[in-house]
Amino acid sequence: MGFTFRGGGSIYIPMSNTRLNQPSDSGLPQRTLFENRAKEADERAAEPKNTPRVPRIRQAQRDQMEWLPMALDDLIPKDHEARSVWEFVGKMNLSPLYARIAAVEGVPGRSPIDPKILMAIWLYATIDGVGSARRLDELCRHHHVYRWLCGGVSVNYHTLADFRTQHAELLSQLLTESVASLLSAGLIELNRVAQDGMRVRASAGSSSFRRRATLEDCYTEAKAQVEALRAELEEADPAASNRRQEAARQRAVREKAARLQHALEEMAKLESQKESREKGSKEKARVSTTDPEARKMKMGDGGFRPAYNVQFSTTTDSQVIVGVDVTNSGSDNGQMAPMNEQIYGRYDESPGETLVDGGFSTLKDIESLTTSDHGTVVYAPVKDEEKKRSRGENPFAPRAGDTPAIAAWRQRMGTENAKEIYKERAATAECVNAIARNRNLWFIRVRGLVKARAIALWYALAHNLRRALALRAEVKKLSPQAAT
Repeated sequence: MGFTFRGGGSIYIPMSNTRLNQPSDSGLPQRTLFENRAKEADERAAEPKNTPRVPRIRQAQRDQMEWLPMALDDLIPKDHEARSVWEFVGKMNLSPLYARIAAVEGVPGRSPIDPKILMAIWLYATIDGVGSARRLDELCRHHHVYRWLCGGVSVNYHTLADFRTQHAELLSQLLTESVASLLSAGLIELNRVAQDGMRVRASAGSSSFRRRATLEDCYTEAKAQVEALRAELEEADPAASNRRQEAARQRAVREKAARLQHALEEMAKLESQKESREKGSKEKARVSTTDPEARKMKMGDGGFRPAYNVQFSTTTDSQVIVGVDVTNSGSDNGQMAPMNEQIYGRYDESPGETLVDGGFSTLKDIESLTTSDHGTVVYAPVKDEEKKRSRGENPFAPRAGDTPAIAAWRQRMGTENAKEIYKERAATAECVNAIARNRNLWFIRVRGLVKARAIALWYALAHNLRRALALRAEVKKLSPQAAT
């Protein structure tokens, strides 16, 4: 009687009182637990001298079964960043998510995944530069860090994808609360912010853009397909094996018709915008049938592609994102005032100073922000500064028709103090945009402004998490009690 462990080799351990090296009762040679080293030495000595020596090495045995007693908590080091993410999520107010859970104790029903787990997975994935739900699903099954975050709870790509885009309002509230906690702790200030936008590729092809006439024809055709498939499904045998496939076909056509209807609604908005800028230009309007809210924009390489304009407003002293917006406007004109209103609505105060590049500096925005009850001091470059200098003009001198606010802005930008302050814009806004790019914010895989804004909020939360950890670490070096 004994146990045999099979793998790269086999070892027989007898469980009787017989000695290990004695033959068994059956007469067959007994497998020994230890090799006979003396016998092997004699055999090697009897070998011819010219016999080539075969090296003895430890080879890989991947079919060898192993029993590894291990806890999930042992998968990552004690100071791993995933633990900080989990701790950060533990302090979030996720009560709106828990309030929506229908499964309760004592009542039948399947228990859903803890929202805290999904929140932590996506926050760490954003820091890690993972933006695909299918890729994240694979990581949660095979990567130690993501397995630790899951804590033994199985997830799938569909649940991950839905969770990422279904809670944009909650993500916005979490951004407000996290920044407010940093403000109350004195780790950041709203004295000065820098705003900048970047074009992010949308999930639509350039060939999907159509004019109104083509959209109307496609919509009519799609509605006819919906009716035809509905009639076909009603006439089909209820027990037919292909009924589910027919229902899927009908759903696909119905969704296509809904996208085309949305595209026609967006076409009306786009035509109105083009007509207001140039009389008779509405005939040139085109809208995507894949993502009707995306617009063709000029990208960093000079080409034109479907994209969204992602706006971040960042504190210059700490590089914490305090405002997030996503638009389908290819220009930054007119984006400064809405961002200032957003910041005031979030924190009940406006930044003392706002730094923007030349794409934002419209006289209308500067006037409204300067004279508003909760306005801000604008630092934006004066347009055509070099051309005016070449003509012998002072680019910072007030011009005829300037309001007091505009005249003060021109004179302010001509001072050395303003030039030094404006240098902080590139070091802040451009740096934050570059960090987002390094986390793969090159392509938005979801469609629609609401979902695209949710993606931008994930990046803002992940960025602020990193900054909060760094700021608290700096304070801890100076005063451990204050950091706590």
